[in-house]
Amino acid sequence: MWRPARLNPSHCEQMSRLRSQYGCAPLVIHTSYLVNLCSQSEIVREKSIAAFRGEVERALALGAQFLVLHPGSWKGLTRKSALALAADSIARAVDAVALDRCDFRVLIENTAGAEFSLGGSFEQVAELIARLRGIVPVGACLDTCHCHVAGYDLLRAAGYQETVALIRDTVGLDTVRVWHMNDAKAPRGSRLDRHQHIGKGTMGLEPFRRLLRDARFAHCAFIAETPVDDPEDDRRNLRTMLTLAATTTRRRGAGPARQKL
Repeated sequence: MWRPARLNPSHCEQMSRLRSQYGCAPLVIHTSYLVNLCSQSEIVREKSIAAFRGEVERALALGAQFLVLHPGSWKGLTRKSALALAADSIARAVDAVALDRCDFRVLIENTAGAEFSLGGSFEQVAELIARLRGIVPVGACLDTCHCHVAGYDLLRAAGYQETVALIRDTVGLDTVRVWHMNDAKAPRGSRLDRHQHIGKGTMGLEPFRRLLRDARFAHCAFIAETPVDDPEDDRRNLRTMLTLAATTTRRRGAGPARQKL
């Protein structure tokens, strides 16, 4: 719904207390899927700006470190004009909002590469981040399913290294703060965003094993957005990731996998 949620201050205090109690960090929030900051419709765009501002304010009230954003759909525009419009809309949304709390950052998420979806390539994510630097604290969230169906090769060992090199040369490895860990129901290059349980889709277990053991991403949080067909599904996917991360010694400096999941 466009109608904003209201946070009770006592709930924010409770969140802070429980996070401290259970060592839950970082706190990552996902923006509503209604938000389209590069919509050609002025009405939708204005609603999106207001909704995104509300998301930022709630994230700060909860002490969240990261707010993940899908850049939007540019149907009816050019990609270049959509990038400029998205950056301008974000700047308007955060105008006069105090962003210097809890190391807060807006994370631009790569998308599955649908025809008019902004952010379907690492280059597009990098371009939007470059436009936003100096306007808002910014970083990237990468999604394994989105990478796979957009055509990036995470399956072969050599392909994985090539993909990481592309991330390094476009977005920047340090800019990536969160990985969404999702297997895919659709094949590589299909551009169909259909998430699957870890190891149960067209990607298999190896890409996740490589990623969870990769010291270059030891600073990242790994979050599953897998289906919930059964109440225990989240626990099973988490257990699978912990097993994949722990079956070999991580490189020096990588830190315990459990703290990253």
